[in-house]
Amino acid sequence: MKEIGWLFVNAVQGLLLAVWTVVCCVIVVLVMPFGRELPLRVPRLWSRALLWLGGIRLRVEYEAEIDWSQPHVFVMNHQSMVDIPVACLAIPVPIRFVAKRVLAFVPFVGWYMKAVGMVFVDRSKSAQAIASMQKAGELLRQGASIIAFPEGTRSPDGRILPFKKGAFMVALQTGTPIVPIAIHGARECLPPKSFRPRPGTVRVKVGAPVPTDGLSVSDRDELVARVRNTILRMNRELGGPGGDERQHVAPRGDRVRARTPQGAARTA
Repeated sequence: MKEIGWLFVNAVQGLLLAVWTVVCCVIVVLVMPFGRELPLRVPRLWSRALLWLGGIRLRVEYEAEIDWSQPHVFVMNHQSMVDIPVACLAIPVPIRFVAKRVLAFVPFVGWYMKAVGMVFVDRSKSAQAIASMQKAGELLRQGASIIAFPEGTRSPDGRILPFKKGAFMVALQTGTPIVPIAIHGARECLPPKSFRPRPGTVRVKVGAPVPTDGLSVSDRDELVARVRNTILRMNRELGGPGGDERQHVAPRGDRVRARTPQGAARTA
């Protein structure tokens, strides 16, 4: 009986979320003529309703002062689809996600993401991946902030995976500070490959910005290790398992190549 009760609750949650998502997409269409920044504020409305519908509470801690008026590259460990609305609420400024290209084809959500200029990456196609990283770099140069999940996929067990290099390359090429973010509790509220949310608390820690100005491509792996070590430490402080400290950079089997401003190709 308890399982049947949860199936009913989840069905109602799904219906209400679908309706609210459509409403938010309509709002985006209506405000789009007044500029691209206004639609970027709609996800906060969408995110608050999503967490409320799931009975999910959010606790955010900031370890340092951040100048939110400046562009940043936010990098966050990935546990669940809940991470997306959590990021929208934990970061109090409009952000563009660097997301898998498959999300572009999700009804309503994908349409919204394309409309406001989110960055989609198809790692199976190197030319498209290069163009995506170049677009992310251009957004940063224009003063926008981006967020990426450098593990590239949701962790199957909560342990933080090695990081892919694309977001770090873009930060290095543009001299943009990287802000590490750790999340814990999201997979308990909505496990991977599940669409059945459960009440709970998601905890987030936002670390101090890591400067990249003055660093070069040769500093890339050291930068990845520094940022990932910070996220591992914050994740453990939140009650999470952290991850393997012996391998910070993802294997080279899944490679994305980015170009420096001078045009020289580099592995991302």
